[in-house]
Amino acid sequence: MTDHREHGPGAASWAVAVSATLHCLTGCAIGEVLGMIIGTSLGLHNAGTVVLSVVLAFAFGYALTMRGVLRTGVGLAAAFRVALAADTVSIFVMEVVDNAVMVVVPGAMDAGVGSALFWGSLAFSLAVAFVLTVPVNKWLIARGKGHAVVHGRH
Repeated sequence: MTDHREHGPGAASWAVAVSATLHCLTGCAIGEVLGMIIGTSLGLHNAGTVVLSVVLAFAFGYALTMRGVLRTGVGLAAAFRVALAADTVSIFVMEVVDNAVMVVVPGAMDAGVGSALFWGSLAFSLAVAFVLTVPVNKWLIARGKGHAVVHGRH
């Protein structure tokens, strides 16, 4: 069993921050990939595709956190509040970086889902977002915020 005391204030190792960011990346990537696929397949304008991707990234990010919290017997409203506290900043940073990279890579947003440019740009944007979000999560966890909030429910 994991010793969750390592997630408390003042104890933010890089390993814990990487773990928290990987959790965030999972939800963000599911939403981001679905949003990009749906938006580009439907021929949405870049702004519409980005908005759809961000909405889905938050939805899947929160849902993954809530799934774990709900298993502990916490009610739906309380689980949602935990997810908001745990993931909002991390998802926000990840989405800003990820979508900014996708928009600035020439042709990435217009490449289409069958293109190596589309998938390569999306993978690259998620990797950059991950690297830039790890220090944010480390800072949050060190202050008892972000991912540390989830472990207060275990």
